[in-house]
Amino acid sequence: MKKVKLGEVCEILSGYAFKSSQFNDNKIGLPLIRIRDVERGFSDTYFEGTYPEEYLIKNGDLLITMDGSFILKKWEGDLALLNQRVCKIKITDKSVDEGYISWLIPKFLKEIEDKTPFVTVKHLSVAKIKDISFVLPNKLEQKLIAKKLNTISQIYDFRKIQSEKFNELVKSRFNEMFEEYPDSVFLDTYIKELRAGKSLAGEENNKNKVLKTGAVSYDYFNSSEVKNLPIDYIPLDEHKVEIGDVIISRMNTSELVGAAGYVWAINSDNIYLPDRLWKVILNDRVNPVFLWKLITNEKTKLKIKRISSGTSGSMKNISKSQLLQIRVPFPPLALQNEFADFVAQVDKSQLAIQKSLEELETLKKSLMQEYFG
Repeated sequence: MKKVKLGEVCEILSGYAFKSSQFNDNKIGLPLIRIRDVERGFSDTYFEGTYPEEYLIKNGDLLITMDGSFILKKWEGDLALLNQRVCKIKITDKSVDEGYISWLIPKFLKEIEDKTPFVTVKHLSVAKIKDISFVLPNKLEQKLIAKKLNTISQIYDFRKIQSEKFNELVKSRFNEMFEEYPDSVFLDTYIKELRAGKSLAGEENNKNKVLKTGAVSYDYFNSSEVKNLPIDYIPLDEHKVEIGDVIISRMNTSELVGAAGYVWAINSDNIYLPDRLWKVILNDRVNPVFLWKLITNEKTKLKIKRISSGTSGSMKNISKSQLLQIRVPFPPLALQNEFADFVAQVDKSQLAIQKSLEELETLKKSLMQEYFG
């Protein structure tokens, strides 16, 4: 086992400063790989003109973004040109396995990113990439390490696809059961009150916790998204989060404002609301699971987005009065309950998938620490 620097075993090619006057979006010439294109695997910007052939990128080439977030990814698109602020990694030492360094490099890029000061955008230099130092086991061991990590990644991706299919199943069921019902009532038909808490934070460990805004960011409730309340603050019982609650985000980015979650389970009896999340106090003729899925339905989310306010690019808000005046369907309670029973069955499968995802993530982190320090 030996210690090497990336620049000793790989060639780093920094992208070329192609003239923007020769860019086009008419698919004339070759695609131009810019920073935003590396993650998504395609480019809609083309370059028409002559170019040095060394900047041609093929499918499968390893690329690193050098501004903002430092990401390593295999190019998934067709033949393209390497633009400035993106670099290509080419292995020059036969004792190095590509799969191994594909797992190793991102760890070091994250460390560099975390330590890099910035005013507006973080920048990565070729010199820093070349200076990445790591232990290089024999090639067979490298391949075994990469295979283990690839297997975990593949299982993780499969579980994510399973989870998304269950999400689509619930959406489809909602539409089947309720699409014939017109938007005949205001949302306040279902909601008696929208109750917010207080956003206080303490530095000391405390049995009393307050939810972070991210607790419902993805339309599911995550009770681990908490922080400590101050030791000397006595929270109000009316702000306590309990099983069966529907929680709505009243303030977030334009994509996440209005996100909602249903509390199937909670890992503490002492979790409380912040001021950016509402707890729904229900009227009698509504099933809370139905209401959760009604609020997170694409049609309702679009209406919520329209009433959100705030400076473009910043946090968005929704007001109680405007939210409660959104028009929604009013199906019979018996039908709401039937749908909620279906969601509960699906959620059992979702919980098993989520547990598997968490275990896989823990295993990957453990192995990454063991292999790469």
